[in-house]
Amino acid sequence: MSRWLPILRPALLSLALAALTGMLVAWTVESYYEVPLTTHNLRFERPLAGCLLSAALLVLVVRGHLRRRRAPRLRMSRARDLAALPQGMRVWLEPALVAARVVAVLLMALALMGPQSIHARDVTEVQGIDIVLTLDLSLSMQAADIRPNRFNATQAVVDDFISKRPNDRIGAVIFGRDAHTLLPLTTDHEALRGMINELQLGVIEGRGTAIGNGIGVALNRLRHSDAKSKVVILLTDGDSNSGNVSPLQAADFAKTLGVKVYTILMGRTDDAPVQSGLDLFGRPLFDKGNFPVNPELLKKVAALTGGEAFQVANREALERSFHVILDRLQKSQIEDAGRVYGELFPAFLAPALLLLLLEIFAANLLQRRWP
Repeated sequence: MSRWLPILRPALLSLALAALTGMLVAWTVESYYEVPLTTHNLRFERPLAGCLLSAALLVLVVRGHLRRRRAPRLRMSRARDLAALPQGMRVWLEPALVAARVVAVLLMALALMGPQSIHARDVTEVQGIDIVLTLDLSLSMQAADIRPNRFNATQAVVDDFISKRPNDRIGAVIFGRDAHTLLPLTTDHEALRGMINELQLGVIEGRGTAIGNGIGVALNRLRHSDAKSKVVILLTDGDSNSGNVSPLQAADFAKTLGVKVYTILMGRTDDAPVQSGLDLFGRPLFDKGNFPVNPELLKKVAALTGGEAFQVANREALERSFHVILDRLQKSQIEDAGRVYGELFPAFLAPALLLLLLEIFAANLLQRRWP
């Protein structure tokens, strides 16, 4: 039995200390974070980090058994008489220090697993509308009359618009020769902004402008929406010359579904500068490109659906058009059932660091060895 005491004592003390620390963590979470610490209200963001929990067993074996066996010793002729003497505080303190290190490692492993509290989000508490951004990715969007070019200016202004509508469900459709859904209606605006900012001309066929198809795909995203206010914001820089749905036909569908279409035409003339390269000093060189525009068509689409049409020739006008649209949009209740996660790792990490500090303090002051 005596040969197992060096590891049995730390193991039992580790269990007792782990139980006490667990109660402290649970009390901290329930009182400070106001979350009952149960399996229904707790999850781990990185569960694979739980493999690190085995490090606590390694610490127990190394500190509680192997290190004790490798510790320096003095040979004495009457060792049996010394063993019969009463043991002091330091003899009992050693396994407590091992237990402190074991529990600290356990707590740090749990903190690395990313403990999070789960809060149910209320339904029909969010005020907002459903918006689908319909973005032109035709090759004419590389025209540089709106600096740095029409496409990059659109990305920047749309990103700012999304950041100012935190309570809306927003989706995105891209179109060129045909139309595609970039992201359905969502409240995950960070994901939407990231996807729009990563867009590049050429990701879809850009030799054509299918305005009618773009509106049609956007309406398909809104068809099952239960929001009272539904909006399509169409950004394009040309006339419709592709697709199997005409813009006016798509506008009729929008009117039937109660969807307002706001149109923004980028460019005022058919001719616009296009960067063709760089000179010897790294300055951009421009040629003239011919990109036909049709403002009357977009005005008809907007008027038919109860929206509004804008035509812009520079970055400032593009930003103003979005400010006007922001003022026009109304709020309505939408359902947004989901979950909100709160980080709990400080409740595990703080006692782990405290135990490590106490263990280091006691080991260097109270448990100093010689030799």
